[in-house]
Amino acid sequence: MKQRQGKGFRPSTSVKPWIQAEGREEQTARGAGNARISGTAIPLLLIIVMLLATACGRQGSDEVRVLRLATTTSTNDSGLLDAILPDFESQYGARVDVVAVGTGQAIALGEAGDADVILVHARTREEAFVAEGHGTARSDVMHNDFVIVGPADDPARIDATPLAADAFASIANEGALFASRGDDSGTHTKERSLWKAAGMTADPDAGWYKSLGQGMGSTLNYANEVGAYTLTDRGTFLAQRASLPNLRILVGGSSINANADPTLLNPYGVIPVNPDREGIDTELAEAFVTWLTSVDTQERIGAFGIDEFGQPLFYPDSDAWRNR
Repeated sequence: MKQRQGKGFRPSTSVKPWIQAEGREEQTARGAGNARISGTAIPLLLIIVMLLATACGRQGSDEVRVLRLATTTSTNDSGLLDAILPDFESQYGARVDVVAVGTGQAIALGEAGDADVILVHARTREEAFVAEGHGTARSDVMHNDFVIVGPADDPARIDATPLAADAFASIANEGALFASRGDDSGTHTKERSLWKAAGMTADPDAGWYKSLGQGMGSTLNYANEVGAYTLTDRGTFLAQRASLPNLRILVGGSSINANADPTLLNPYGVIPVNPDREGIDTELAEAFVTWLTSVDTQERIGAFGIDEFGQPLFYPDSDAWRNR
């Protein structure tokens, strides 16, 4: 499980927020023959008690609330979380422990109560997560798009093919190498739907089809090394493009506005986990949703990537943003 730099994911179901140190003053009864406490000793004792109480309070305040966020590798590998989460942590005096996996695994963590909130990108599965009682409600957050990348020599000749399903058919007919994440992620879910739209079933036993069981970054690295095609979200590809010299976007265009295939739209949703699971910090999870979908955070999401790539890696999509 991949974690955001500097954050330790602890899949515990017994996280207790705002743990306060408790002190108990003990007094010892003394006999009549003991020395009398002088008038000057009383203020000194009070000062000592106050110092101890302050120390205990300071120790308690150091125990910050922990929000367990299960999310996709794309939000992590693109650098988005590192860019925006410090603001939430500062505002709420909390720490966000991130586990970045495929959408399927993130949903499974939510179902098990090993996350307080999930941020994923497979709309049908998100809606099922809520309908089955694992989450309280789904909120739109943002979107980007999927693209097909591949080697510059393009052996399947898919360059500028408008529809991804047609490109997949060409790749299969050519027997050109294709790298699948194979990890039950949102990207893998989209890939399977494209094979279905192409009227094909990708066979992992076929020599040209490589099911890796890896995240997006690792899959892109593999495709770059062996000269394979793969499906990726645009944001992760742009963020890692400098280390992928042998790959280029072949289907999907130079930006989301140039993408001619509406089926490649890639929406993200956030869902607090149902509080009937033990150890869920519902209050903090709901605060996270409110913060993530707020206009201020949406503006930061929409600005992320523009300076470096000339386009956003994600586009704001919350109700608050659309109704601003």
